[in-house]
Amino acid sequence: MLKKIALILVIIGAINWGSIGLFRLDLVGSIFGGTYAMISRIIFTIVGIAGLYSIYTLTTLRDE
Repeated sequence: MLKKIALILVIIGAINWGSIGLFRLDLVGSIFGGTYAMISRIIFTIVGIAGLYSIYTLTTLRDE
């Protein structure tokens, strides 16, 4: 279950970065009151932690 949640959060982060790169639009910041709003920063942090967890998951795939 944790792997699925992490994957969903990483996908959200990827879509956000894609929208920044293509359209100069920070979707998370736009939805939650700006890039530097506390809730946006919390979401960015959670997505970053999910990315780090996904690195760990990737390294353990060989073991399965």
